Amino acid sequence: MTQDVYKGLDDESRQMVVDTVLQLRKKLLSKEKILEWDKNEIFPEAVIREMLGPDIGLQLLFIPEEYGGMGGGARDCCAVTKEMAKICLGVGTAFFAIQLGSDPILVGATPEQKEKWLGAIAQGGVLVAYAVTEPEAGSNLAALKTKAEPVTNSDGEITGYKLNGTKQFISNGGYADLMTVLANTPDGPSFFVVEKGMKGLEQHNGEEKHGIRASNTSPLTFTDVHVPKDSLVGIVPGLGLKQANRVFGYTRLMVACMALGAGQSALDIAIGYAKERIQFGSPLSEKQGYTHKLIIPHVIGLAAAEAYIDDVADMLDSSNDDLQVEGAVGKYFATEAADRAANDCIQALGGYGYINEFEVEKIKRDIKITCIYEGTSEIQQNIISTFRWKTSRKTKGQFYNSIAEAMTALNDENPELGGRYVAQAAKALNYCIDFAHKQRLTRQQAVMFDLSDMMSYTEVGASLLRKANRLIRENHDDAQLYKAMANAFAGETAQLVAEKGLKIVLAMKDVETASIQAFMTEMGYSELILGRKGWAEAMDRVADIVFER
Repeated sequence: MTQDVYKGLDDESRQMVVDTVLQLRKKLLSKEKILEWDKNEIFPEAVIREMLGPDIGLQLLFIPEEYGGMGGGARDCCAVTKEMAKICLGVGTAFFAIQLGSDPILVGATPEQKEKWLGAIAQGGVLVAYAVTEPEAGSNLAALKTKAEPVTNSDGEITGYKLNGTKQFISNGGYADLMTVLANTPDGPSFFVVEKGMKGLEQHNGEEKHGIRASNTSPLTFTDVHVPKDSLVGIVPGLGLKQANRVFGYTRLMVACMALGAGQSALDIAIGYAKERIQFGSPLSEKQGYTHKLIIPHVIGLAAAEAYIDDVADMLDSSNDDLQVEGAVGKYFATEAADRAANDCIQALGGYGYINEFEVEKIKRDIKITCIYEGTSEIQQNIISTFRWKTSRKTKGQFYNSIAEAMTALNDENPELGGRYVAQAAKALNYCIDFAHKQRLTRQQAVMFDLSDMMSYTEVGASLLRKANRLIRENHDDAQLYKAMANAFAGETAQLVAEKGLKIVLAMKDVETASIQAFMTEMGYSELILGRKGWAEAMDRVADIVFER
């Protein structure tokens, strides 16, 4: 349902908050401090609380105006989250955890509860945690074991709840002042607000981690923790999973932004290094073995991720839809792309990439968690393929046909962007979905994973091409860069769809050669492969701009 009013800040206000984050690197988050916190696994509690204090108040961004905040939307939070992650993903995780822990209150609490808790968060200095994950349940929220047993008075009226259970991998868990805790009531999973210091609550020491070492990740134990009945978010029990599902599109998009920011930071380091590093008589920035293998594919991939993230953020700000599948696409594509980018940035710096001082090895360690928390990449693939398969069948192919039609129209306007190949990829994807459905290959998780990759690249590719076309219309300074990136990514999308499609038909044990050839013809395999024609020239154009050659 579309809203009459677009949520969020104006451009000037958003930039003001982004500028505030940029100033933090000079005042509170210097490179020296970031590396020290990472090396010694220090959670900078005082710094985090200062960021939430009256002089900075970053948490005001996501709190509605009626409760003392700025009323920022998804686009605003994406921009700030990305910039924070560019500085340090560990510190960014601590800030994100405050947003995440506040989400059940934002979407499910009564006005009185929002006034109490969001008002307290807005006033500053309050650390929040989102306590959902459990040791054995992992990301499966339906497998919760933490219990919330009603406590009644002599008249049988519920006066509160008694919580028992354990939570695992809780960001900010060891320091949080407020925790939104998911627990099973007799009526189903429900969120409760638990405050630090409550009897029976134990906030354990932080885990020693591979990355995001400046964040705190702690187990929580609840032993007969008594909470009053007005600590039940929304007052009505049994709505916890519904409340969690309402924000997955948003929270997973924020994780995508965290990966995007960190990945771009790693690329900035590698690009700067290549301009200065002379090897065999010329800068690394002039060598295709460096540029076309280690850098430019990731510049393009993260640009595509950013275009898609921007589209989804706009949709979140202009509708009441939860966009869970779009959030899954954004998270899956962006986090995996950023993880690959950071890995190749280590390679790009050679021995220096392995040295802590140059930061890229830290960024690589940090980024890996984005492929895991808020639902692993494999969970996102399950969501993407299952829901898009059902949508495609329900709409008789119209979902991806609409993308094909839009890309065909875009191609008519600007054929150099490669719209014809993304259009063909969308048509081929429809054919592959129908084929997999009829052959019952949708029962094979590996096949569904291949479909999820095809779906993600096609949808992300469409976003990148739309952005490139818009910049060309506006005669924007980045128009030529995005034109070349769109062309290259369109070819990559077409090739991936062709290869994954062929892999799907070959999943059948007794398929005959004639059937394979017929499948390839129907999906337009030859047309898709042609999408890579001239890819080296497109990559050269991107490299010329990126490396200022």
